[in-house]
Amino acid sequence: MKVRRLVTRPVLIAGAASGGSAVGAAAGSVAAAAWFARRLLTPDELQPDDVAIVAHDDESVTFASGPDPDVPGRYGVWLDGGSGHARVGRIIERDEAAATVRRELLAVDRGTLGVGPARWNQYYYWDRPSVSMGLPDEEVVVTSDVGALPGWIVRPEGSTPARDWAVLVHGRGARKEETLRAVPVLRAAGWTCLVAAYRNDRDAPRGPDGRYNLGLSEWRDVEAAIRTAVAQSAERIILFGWSMGGAIVLQTLRRSRHADRIVGVCLDSAVIDWDAVLRHHGRLNHLPGPLVRMARGLMGSRRGRALVGLIEPIDLAHTDWVARADELDVPILLIHSTGDTVVPFGPAAALAGRRPDIVRFEPWELARHCREWNYDPERWESVVSSFVAGLPCPPAPLAGAEASERSSDGRASAP
Repeated sequence: MKVRRLVTRPVLIAGAASGGSAVGAAAGSVAAAAWFARRLLTPDELQPDDVAIVAHDDESVTFASGPDPDVPGRYGVWLDGGSGHARVGRIIERDEAAATVRRELLAVDRGTLGVGPARWNQYYYWDRPSVSMGLPDEEVVVTSDVGALPGWIVRPEGSTPARDWAVLVHGRGARKEETLRAVPVLRAAGWTCLVAAYRNDRDAPRGPDGRYNLGLSEWRDVEAAIRTAVAQSAERIILFGWSMGGAIVLQTLRRSRHADRIVGVCLDSAVIDWDAVLRHHGRLNHLPGPLVRMARGLMGSRRGRALVGLIEPIDLAHTDWVARADELDVPILLIHSTGDTVVPFGPAAALAGRRPDIVRFEPWELARHCREWNYDPERWESVVSSFVAGLPCPPAPLAGAEASERSSDGRASAP
């Protein structure tokens, strides 16, 4: 998930309006709140360069100091506007006087390494599994209500049809490659991995309103991916979500027709409560609390939804899984870092506190958003491996009245 820090333009709009009439001030506040909400809901196609390479040799790359280059771990770097790619590892040297960081050069995968602007790639992997990981993969098309969604399947070794499948769901504005870090550890444990796009991805159809619905419509695309897995004999299913992908996974868990096959959920830097995210970014940008609450109200109002471009309103109460914790009923692995400045750490800790019976909470420090694996891959892979090894066999299918509670799209099971 990539949520840019919002500039303070909304405050300026409201302040300018207040210099006139009360009506003008109110109109300015509404406009500011709508702008703030649209920033969250609108897919952003821009992928600007965000780091600078100041020197390199055969063994290292030196970057201008910054939030990403300064944090330990292994990462990718997009070169030449995204057509090239390199990978870097440990920090070799920091030069405080020059404000630079020299890192180990692991590989130049594509293109030419040169001095100048580049773009940080926290995914580390840069292409489909067969290209960036050397693992056999298959292209798959998942059919959802919005159309054909492209994806990849990576199967474990052996010829026996796999009954264990993991559906991997990336975050807001991210690419499918974000999820590939989980593939080797799941594949080694015997799980078939299905990595699929969802609506409004760059390589997928738009949703009806072209806006992110924060999981409240995207879950249908994950449900379609589950159907694809079930059609290939999946009996046990793991849902694995990063950032907004975690919010999507939680909606799927509660609404899916195949919920009886879902035996576990893994969440990395997941959005547990969208209202908390909205408030967090309001504070980061010094926005007045009433303006942030107004943005929430516009998203959830049938009258206000048009101002933010939604067809259907979004009630953020449906995305608060701390409040809805009692509805969760499968083992959950929560991985989250105190260094996450995009999705606040607090809701993950709160959910773990409310449901210690099913939640395994693994807090990280220092790692930035969705970068726990980058920062400590050995620990991350060990945690995921031990979690999936302990997952149960699926319970008996739902029967009778309990099964009938689920409607055709799962809405009856959600508030």
